[in-house]
Amino acid sequence: SLLLALSLLSPWGSAGGSCPPRCVCASNLLSCSQANLSAVPAPLPRFTAVLDLSHNNVTRLRADWAPARLPHLHALLLSHNGLAFVSTEAFTHVPRLRHLDLSSNRLRTLDENLFSDLGELEVLLLYNNEISTVDRTAFENLGRLRKLYLGQNRIARFPLELLREGTRLPQLALLDLSANRLRAVPAGELQALPAWLRDRLYLHNNPLTCDCLLFQLLDRGRRRHLSAVEDFQDELRCFPPGASALTKILDLAGKQPLNCSKAREAVLEAHLGDTVTLGCDSRWQGVRSRHWVMPGGERVLGDGGNGSVVLLANGSLQLRALRPEDGGTYSCWVAGPLLNETLYVELLVHNFTLHGPHDTLNTAYTTLVGCILSVVLVLIYLYLTPCRCCCCRGTEKPPAPRDDSINSSVLSTTPNHAGGAGEPCGSHIPSGAGTGQNGRFKGGGTPPLPARQGPKAQRKVSDPDSVSSVFSDTPIVV
Repeated sequence: SLLLALSLLSPWGSAGGSCPPRCVCASNLLSCSQANLSAVPAPLPRFTAVLDLSHNNVTRLRADWAPARLPHLHALLLSHNGLAFVSTEAFTHVPRLRHLDLSSNRLRTLDENLFSDLGELEVLLLYNNEISTVDRTAFENLGRLRKLYLGQNRIARFPLELLREGTRLPQLALLDLSANRLRAVPAGELQALPAWLRDRLYLHNNPLTCDCLLFQLLDRGRRRHLSAVEDFQDELRCFPPGASALTKILDLAGKQPLNCSKAREAVLEAHLGDTVTLGCDSRWQGVRSRHWVMPGGERVLGDGGNGSVVLLANGSLQLRALRPEDGGTYSCWVAGPLLNETLYVELLVHNFTLHGPHDTLNTAYTTLVGCILSVVLVLIYLYLTPCRCCCCRGTEKPPAPRDDSINSSVLSTTPNHAGGAGEPCGSHIPSGAGTGQNGRFKGGGTPPLPARQGPKAQRKVSDPDSVSSVFSDTPIVV
């Protein structure tokens, strides 16, 4: 009965399912790695959260590999299986999947809507396959995807639809396209990508064709210390025109036949509603052509919408009535007689408007008035302190008796003086009235005792509130 109770308490011994043969189960983790499996074991416990099927012989992932819904499964590992086919309905029953590893298999194509059921997927590993074709809708509905690894495949065309306008993969922060068959990349549109994605865009070990736009894209990344460029400088190579050997892309500066020049950058700040002019001041004379590229990658051909973007005769770009979305990096491509040059202008649009001239004047006037009032208050405090005697301003206080110097010491909070016209109103207290601690009088001072005869006749009575009586009323015996 005890063993039966323990088996019922264990998730694997409950009605939810049992641990499949040749697998190791721990809590909600199911590991079937290196178990020489040719198919996914069945049935799978409903509460499985991590399923490791790596290093097996599962060559086909059909739609019925998970006949029941697995609502808790968030990690599926299928690397090193020789997997050559994945059904477009293979992930219908695992909608909560966040990590999918299909690396080191034999996948050749990514079909239409292959991963569209994985709306919560964050990491997708497809490296070290044989992928040569990527359908434009293969990554549809992956709104939370952050990392996509497509390295070590046979991709010859850059999948630009993954990045354009950030609509398909809005949260993508890493794209690995290294070790593929890419010969050309749209450098102008890549330059317009957000900084966090440019830092994680890996293009090394591709047979790229050398051009100055590609050089300037990577050179700018090196100067900005982007890890995707700095860490793989030796692997970033290209074929110069007419050459059969690869050369380092970052070594193209000032070398024939391209003789590329390094890109120049400028930063311009503006506010909402402003009109700014972005200059394209190239150092070359006799410029053959020049054109601007917007932050989103669009080439400026003429006036923008409602005339908000205007190409001036001197080659500058004027932006009118700035909006928050107008901020970003603008590129001016210049074709000179000897070199091609690129000028980048980073426009920062602050999300508020500048104060008008009247508002500025009012602000300065208010600040000046505040300073004057502060000075006046300080002077009043220093030289015109109000009299403490509110009722008797007309009467002069007589000087205190000479013998009361101890009673009116610094330690006493209230000066000692004899009763008279100089006292504050209502401060006359009859003699013997109002006693304090231990029967002592707690008035403004201590009434003098009759003079003593003898050598100690000049000793004065100590103040009961003096230092010797602050902490205790008991006499201190030495």
